Amino acid sequence: MTRRIALVVEYEGTGYAGFQRQPRQPTVQEEIENAIESLTTVRSVVRGAGRTDAGVHAVGQVAAFDTPSRIPVERVAAGLNHYLGERIAVRAAYDVPLSFDPRRDAAARVYRYRLLDGAPPSPLRRRVAHRLPRRLDADAMQAAADCLPGERDFRAFSGPLPEGKTFIRRMARAEARREGDELVVELEANAFLPQQVRRTVGALVEVGASKASVSDFERLANSGAQGAADKVFPARGLTLQEVRYAGFPHK
Repeated sequence: MTRRIALVVEYEGTGYAGFQRQPRQPTVQEEIENAIESLTTVRSVVRGAGRTDAGVHAVGQVAAFDTPSRIPVERVAAGLNHYLGERIAVRAAYDVPLSFDPRRDAAARVYRYRLLDGAPPSPLRRRVAHRLPRRLDADAMQAAADCLPGERDFRAFSGPLPEGKTFIRRMARAEARREGDELVVELEANAFLPQQVRRTVGALVEVGASKASVSDFERLANSGAQGAADKVFPARGLTLQEVRYAGFPHK
């Protein structure tokens, strides 16, 4: 009898070509599928909540797979971690209904971009935070970000999108705040467009560096020009923090 197991996964994206399996390139999905096969002796396909790009990290990615294995769910996380390398870890595992879809059932996704601005280099954080030489104005960045929440067309902040796909997304929260010596940009939305977070951060940094005004940012956001926010910040600063669902996790 087949069962579906959902995983909460953390990974350092450095060196991976993203979450989703790709030919002849290392991916997080492939690593997890290999670990599942080693643990259960059965090949399973893993489906993730978000197709994080190459180099993007996660602390709260959600993925699910089907398996006939009867291994108790409380042993699944430890079993998979035994076969996974140092850059991927399963934080939790849950039995879920066969109808559970980690991508379609997600109510919200939270992404965080970490900026080390105006501070000395940090070798320990070089893979997870993007360093800038000057300190930014976080208040101005927040004032600009205040125009983003709501349901709107985000094409100005989107990379290439297949023809016929919508640029409409619903953003619940857009924050720029200080956390110690870092400036954190955190966005929460029902879904995100390709490169949306990294392009948004690039445009907000222009405001924080006094190279653009809050009004300039608002005009950019409302321009209707696909990819108008053309500064795509590096993947290393971006982390998928959390994927939220109604009624999950099932404990």
